[in-house]
Amino acid sequence: MDYLPIFTKLQSQPCLVVGAGEVAIRKIHLLLRAGAEVTVCGIECRPEIAELAEQGKLTLLLQAFDESMVSGVRLVIAATDSIDVNKQVATVADAQGIFVNVINEPEQGSFVMPSIVDRSPMLIAISSAGHAPVLARMIREKLEGILPKHIGPLTALAGQFRETVKQQLAKPTARRRFWETLFSRGEVASLLEKGQGQQAQQKILSSLEGFTAQGEVALVGAGPGDPSLITLKALQLMQQADIVLFDQLVSTETLELVRKDAKLVNVGKEAGKHSVIQEKTNELLVQYAKAGKKVVRLKGGDPFIFGRGGEELEELIEHQIPFQVVPGVTAASGCSSYAGIPLTHRDYAQSVVFVTGHNKAQGAGPNWASLAQANQTCVFYMGLLQSAKIQQNLIEAGRAASTPVAIVSKGTRQDQQVITGQLSQLVELSQEVQPPALIIVGEVVSLADKLAWFGQQADAGQAASSLINLA
Repeated sequence: MDYLPIFTKLQSQPCLVVGAGEVAIRKIHLLLRAGAEVTVCGIECRPEIAELAEQGKLTLLLQAFDESMVSGVRLVIAATDSIDVNKQVATVADAQGIFVNVINEPEQGSFVMPSIVDRSPMLIAISSAGHAPVLARMIREKLEGILPKHIGPLTALAGQFRETVKQQLAKPTARRRFWETLFSRGEVASLLEKGQGQQAQQKILSSLEGFTAQGEVALVGAGPGDPSLITLKALQLMQQADIVLFDQLVSTETLELVRKDAKLVNVGKEAGKHSVIQEKTNELLVQYAKAGKKVVRLKGGDPFIFGRGGEELEELIEHQIPFQVVPGVTAASGCSSYAGIPLTHRDYAQSVVFVTGHNKAQGAGPNWASLAQANQTCVFYMGLLQSAKIQQNLIEAGRAASTPVAIVSKGTRQDQQVITGQLSQLVELSQEVQPPALIIVGEVVSLADKLAWFGQQADAGQAASSLINLA
């Protein structure tokens, strides 16, 4: 993070703008809207600035910049068309410990001016740290179109009731939950949008009466790795959570989307390593929910596809804990799409089967005869350590040794790796990648070279040649 974003209070604070041209006008108006006492210095000035001075809204000094001008001011903006003058202003301000912004040369100053979405008292600032101001402006324009105008009045109304809510709900967690519940229902916002301010106030008071923060669990699919693949609802719940219990397969980038002061608990399971047993995870879900916490159980992929989500919900039901389920993009769909491998295709596969590479101890194994059928795609989850067994059983069940296979490692992530070859080479291929990885078996894999669109991947020829060298 190159800059720490802050909002500073400038009401009645002296601020200096050096420069009185077109660029300076925009900054002057921002300072005036913030209530600052603005002094503008320039040899020449735009008529609009002179008019503001005549109206008594700012002080205008029609002269060259002098070092004494920065004495006692809170903030300085260098907005002249002279690089040398701007640099001089920045040097003088820095020497006196005064924050300074240099227009068009942000690296010379100590702060940058962001693009602003103003729904006062709600303010949203967007900055590219000076690297791409046009992009920051475009993002601001998108937000302007998304955020309704009544966000400002809603924010102001919430501020009026902060102390009332604080008096009735002593715990910060309970207060946060109250506001989240109130805002998410949208009833108060709807009343404000209709101009019914008094009814909106009554709605807040009636919602506060008897409010208690109940614990609940959201079983959320985090997708295969790319954080942009999570659903909007998943993001909302991650931003509201008190506790997040996450799996090993949840990417670091996805975890960064969780509310910053939420507690993160790693309950992941990783092949060949010590990990939290499922029973302990179930106990933690119950424990946190009974303590009144808003819990998100964040699982890689989809929680109901080899994610043991059903087992965890059975535990919650037994303890009468409310829950909801948010599906996610399962690894088979996400990884195959990012590898350019369609799971079904009219010319190659009319069905697709998802298979786990790890069965419960003493549990029944898969029906290999059904998995070996032609014109079918088989996707093996967590099958890397079982590649020898998969290869042997499929071939023995009748699947051709020349059947195309692919292993997608770290699918949908920037370091995704895809290696393709034949079923007879699966064991050797599995030694070329690192978990987490997905194994895809079927004729559709032959389309990978043609349809690949994301990241770097080895083609069938490269894989085959590396296997020959290994042999």
